[in-house]
Formats: sequence, structure tokens, C-alpha cells
Amino acid sequence: MVKLRVRLTLIIIALLAVTALGAGFFTVDKLKDSQLQFLKDQLLQEIKVIQNTLTWRNTVDDQEIVAYFSEGAEELSKSTQARITFIDLEGNVVGESDFDPEQMDNHLFREEILSIIDNGEYGTAIRYSNTINHNMLYVAAPFNNNNNPIGYLRLAINLDEVEYKTNELWTYYIIGILFLLIITAVISFLITRGLTKPLENIMMVAQQITRGNYQSKVKIYNKDEIGQLGKAINKMASSLQYQMNRISENEIRLKTVLEHLISGVIMIDRHGKIVLLNRASENILGIKENEILGKRYNDTKQNQELITLIQTCLQKKQHIREELTFYYPEQRTLEMNLVPLHQDHRQWSGILIVMHDITAIRKLEKMRSDFAANVSHELKTPIAAVKGFSETLLSGALDDRETAKSFLQIIYDESDRLNRLISDILELSKIESKAIPLNYSPLAMHPFVQKTVQMLESQSNEKQIHIALNVNQDLYMEADEDRLRQVFINLLSNAINYTPESGHIEVQVEYLNLSEDVNDEKVRIKISDTGIGIPKKDLPRIFERFYRVDKARSRSSGGTGLGLSIVKHIVELHKGEIKVESDVGSGTTFIIDLPLVQ
Repeated sequence: MVKLRVRLTLIIIALLAVTALGAGFFTVDKLKDSQLQFLKDQLLQEIKVIQNTLTWRNTVDDQEIVAYFSEGAEELSKSTQARITFIDLEGNVVGESDFDPEQMDNHLFREEILSIIDNGEYGTAIRYSNTINHNMLYVAAPFNNNNNPIGYLRLAINLDEVEYKTNELWTYYIIGILFLLIITAVISFLITRGLTKPLENIMMVAQQITRGNYQSKVKIYNKDEIGQLGKAINKMASSLQYQMNRISENEIRLKTVLEHLISGVIMIDRHGKIVLLNRASENILGIKENEILGKRYNDTKQNQELITLIQTCLQKKQHIREELTFYYPEQRTLEMNLVPLHQDHRQWSGILIVMHDITAIRKLEKMRSDFAANVSHELKTPIAAVKGFSETLLSGALDDRETAKSFLQIIYDESDRLNRLISDILELSKIESKAIPLNYSPLAMHPFVQKTVQMLESQSNEKQIHIALNVNQDLYMEADEDRLRQVFINLLSNAINYTPESGHIEVQVEYLNLSEDVNDEKVRIKISDTGIGIPKKDLPRIFERFYRVDKARSRSSGGTGLGLSIVKHIVELHKGEIKVESDVGSGTTFIIDLPLVQ
């Protein structure tokens, strides 16, 4: 590609060359015409002189006439430096300075003679002479006698000198033009380079901008049109950088929102191709983005109900809300919202699928339903016992003192159990709703654990169960003392209840830090027993309300089925974790990790 500065230089040189050549043609032509006119005027003057000095002679003898005029022509030619020809009225040459008149053609129809015949004054002509083989200027005038023409006098001069001077002038002129063009080319190149360099800088900056380098700026040296263009380019680059930064920020925000959105989002274009899905969608559907992106929705081997919903939404272009159950990669209940998309509220562009995982909600609803059923069931048993034994007493059993005493004891025990059940339900409700704030305070773990175990000594002594303590004397932590004691009492009570006589329970409290971060400092509490253990299938559910591994034994032990659920909630309120390890027949270990500092 030819650069602009070269093209401008060539254009300037071409214009200058055309202008110079045109002026040269005009000037040389005018100079040539001027010189020819000068020669014509000079020849006319000489013709007039000859007419005044020479007498036209008419004789009968043609030889005498030719000799007379030829001799006169030769004499006059020496003084005028011109070729002189005398021609009679019939066009015959009667005298010639340079050639034999008898050998010359008739000149009546020569241009210069015809001009005299037409205008009666004089005639001129320029033509190639076959006689002397040169371009000649001919000037002819009538030879008059009493204003009547009696012949013609013609002077001719060789134009070689005129042509030589003309060619010489052209040679000098062309050399001058070439020299001028060379100088002009250098000057033009320097000028155009100064003009095009800012344009080249602007073009380079524009290319940088197209590549995304919005920091590139045009250097402005002048305030002319090019400077204004550079200023506009700089403003455009700044505006583009601002706009691209905003777009980039919005894109990052949107991408961050989509990536961290807990709801699955899938976008399908109007052709049925999947064009977007977020990380939550990958987790929910058990797929990777690169596996389905760009594919049609019905080629992804997904849940058939979902494909049917997508097909319906694409056809009807209406909002669809439905609940679907997915079994891969795990069982989930999803709320599917399929929303048709339109550009500018007119053009159909596809659908947006938003998937909400409502498995926990449905599970919670089921737990609430089960809780209501379990509460009803748990309350029904003691109420039925109280009612039944009360009716028996009212029917006449009061007369039998021993029977009445036995029935009243049962009524008292069931009322006590009912009271504990209601208390645990209220306690659990308060803990779950966080209606009771935790009162954190520094707690020395060794005396705390020791005092708690002493509260259960009578219960453990009845079954001859030994409780061993392994607690660091200098270990302190921040916790709600009453709530933490409730955790220990519930776990130790369960351990005593489900451990056979002469069993063993160990309470271990230790400092734990799995990293060098101070925020990771924890206290680990382990309560192990040698009891009956918990089956593996029941381990995930033991913290559920009213869930019992051995329902008959749990009720006979006086348990309400809410103890472990209360324990779990208290641990979570302390920002801790609880887990259980157990083998049937070997015992159970509860492990609690609590932050050292709240």
C-alpha cells in the first residue's frame, strides 16, 4: 500500500509538472509566434524596400526578363539574407535568388499567392520546401503599377535557426523543470511528511484502540483540523475506556452473581440451543458447562420432564412454574421457573430457566408434619394413661388403698413425663428461634466438667458405671455455662441410660488447632461409652426430633426424644460442630468441636 505522504508528493509533482509543461507550451509557442511575426514584419519591410528600389520590367524576351529578375534577386538576397522570388500574374517564376526559375513549378496556387489574390495585400505561409528541403517562412506581396498588380514579390527565410532556438529553449526549459521537480519533490515530501505524520500517529493510535489498548493517546502539536481530529480520537478513547470498564465491571458482577447464585440459571436461545448456565446448574444437573453449552436442549440427555417443559415454553412462549424431582446426581426437589425472553419487548429471543432447590423446604415441611404427628403421639400416651387410670380410680378403685396408690403413682409418673416433654418442646422451640440469648463467659473446663459429672453421680452409681475424666487443668474457653452444662447432662444421661451395668464412660476435653491461624483454635469434647451402640443406618437421623433407635427402651428410660436435637442446636449456637461414631455392641462416641474464643 502506497503511503499517503508519497501519494501527496506524487500528486504535487504531477500538478506542478502539468502546470509547468502547460506554461512552457504556451510560453514557447508565444515566443515562436513572436519571432515568426518579427520575421514576417522584417520581410514585409524588406519587400517594401525592394518594391521602391526595383522596377518591374516587362519585355517580349522571356530570357531577358528571367535574367533581369534573377540578377536582381541574387543581389537583393545578399543584403536581406533571404530567398527572393519574382512571380508574374500567371504564377510563373521569372526570377529566383537560389534556383533556376525555368526549372521551378508554377506558383500561382501557392498559399501565400492565393492569400494575395484573396485580400489584395500580402500573404504568408510556413511549409516544407521540396526545393531546398527546409521549413521556410514565405512572405509575398503584389508588385503594383498605378495600384494595379503586375506581378508578385516573395521573400522566404529558412526557419532552421528559429526551430533550433525553439528546441534549445525547450531543452533548457525541460532541464529547469526537472531540476524544479526534484527540489519540489524533496520539499513536498518534507511538507507532506509533516502533514501526514500526525495522521499516521492517529492511525496507529486507532489501531491500538481497536486492539483494546485504550491508554494509547494521540500527541497533539497543532490546533488545526488534524489536531482537532487527534483531540477527538483521545476523547473517544477515554470514552471507550470508561464504557469498556463499566461493561467489564458489569460483566464481572453479573458473572460473580451467576457463579455464586444458589439457584440454577440456564438460558436457551430461540433456536433451542443452551447459551448460558451457572455453577449451581452444573451441581444441580450433575453436568459440566462444556458438555452441553451450544447444544440443543433435547440433545443433553436430561430429565424428560424438564425437556417437555422447555418444549412447551418454546411453543407457547408463556411463563411456566412446576416442581420436578431429580434423582441424579442426588435426589432433589426443584422449583422450575421457565420465563420467555423478548428483546425490546418485541422480538422473541429464547427462554430463561431458574431452578430453586426446595429439597430442604420440603424436608422441613415434612419434619414439621412429622413433628406434629410425633408430638401428638408422644402426648397421647401419657394423657391416655392419666385419663385411663383416673377413670379406673373414679370407678371404685379408690376403695383399694394399694391399687389406688399404684394408680396414683402411675398418674404422677406420666404427668411428670408429660411435663418434661412439654418443657423440652418449649426449650427446643426457644433455642431454634434464638429467643434465648447466649451469655458468654470465660469457663475453666476442668472444674466445670467435674461439677457436671458430680450432678449425675447418683444415676451412674445405681448402674455401677465409672465415669473417667481427662481434662486439662489449664484449659479455658468462652461459652454459655448453663447451655454447655445442658449439653453435657444430655449426653452423659444418654450414655448412662444406654450403657449396661458396670460399664465405662470417658469424658475427654482437649485443645485443638489444625492450623497456625489463631481463629482456628478449638476445644474438642469427646464423650465415649461402652453401651449398646447405634446402627449405621440410624446415625444420620439421631439428631432429629422424637427419633428413637429403640423406641420401647427410650420411653422406658424416661427420654422425650428431644435431647440430642437440643444438644445439636446448642452446639450450633456456639458456632461448633457435633458428630457421632458408633458400633453396635461396642459403644458410642460423641465428638464436639467448639471455638476457643467466641
